[in-house]
This record gives sequence, C-alpha cells and structure tokens, in this order.
Amino acid sequence: MADIKRVSPEEAEQLLARGYTFIDVRSESEYEAGHVPAARNVPIQHVTAAGMTPNADFLSVMQRCFGTDSKLLVGCRSGGRSMKAASVLAGAGFTDVVDLRTGWEGCRGTFGQLEPGWGKKGLPVETGQPEGCCYADLKKT
Repeated sequence: MADIKRVSPEEAEQLLARGYTFIDVRSESEYEAGHVPAARNVPIQHVTAAGMTPNADFLSVMQRCFGTDSKLLVGCRSGGRSMKAASVLAGAGFTDVVDLRTGWEGCRGTFGQLEPGWGKKGLPVETGQPEGCCYADLKKT
C-alpha cells in the first residue's frame, strides 16, 4: 500500500489554496452540520439503524467525479475514516491523495494530547448541502 501523506489543518488550508479539492468522507448529516467550504461529500460509510455501514458506491462515485491525477485532500471526524478512504483511493490508482490527520473534531497524538481538527481551529466553515458538492448531487454524476 502507498504511503499517505498526513497533514495538519493549517497545512490542509495551504493545500486548498494551491488547488486541492477537499473530500469530506463523513456521513451526509455530519457534513451538513459543518464542513470545509466547497468540500465535496462522498461518505465512505453510511449511518443506518445498525450503525455505520460501508458505502458500496464510494469508489465508483470518486472515479466518476475525479481523475486519478486529481489533487485530493481527504477528511473525516477524527482521521480514521479519511485514512481508510485515502488508502482505498491510492489503491485504486489515485496518485495525489493527502489525509487531514486531525479530521474535523481532532485526534489524540502519540502521548494522548488532543490535536484540534479543522472545526476547532477557527478555520473557515460552511454548513448545509451546497449544490454540486453534496453527496446527492455527486452520486448522480
């Protein structure tokens, strides 16, 4: 498996300024509550009555919407789902995939310290299901 570069929220903001597209792999409801501006929502898992279940369409939606040479920055709530998504994408031939290691909320470092995520850093935030960026629109592509 390819090594996935993992970045901080500040490094992620710089990548976005350089033309990367943010892929939010959280559920549709998590995305709607708050996300990186202009982020595209392609959940790697769906919330069901039985809990989180894999999104069988994740890779096919990504392949329809983005070329394998697209500059993609992937994020989730705390870094677990996004790392899985980044690995799936790299395994499918995507060549420029970067993971937001802290996700939206933040994650625990090696020694248990909390590293705040995008939403806790005071970085720009957007809410709702923006046209062309929400999962309902992307899966129609």
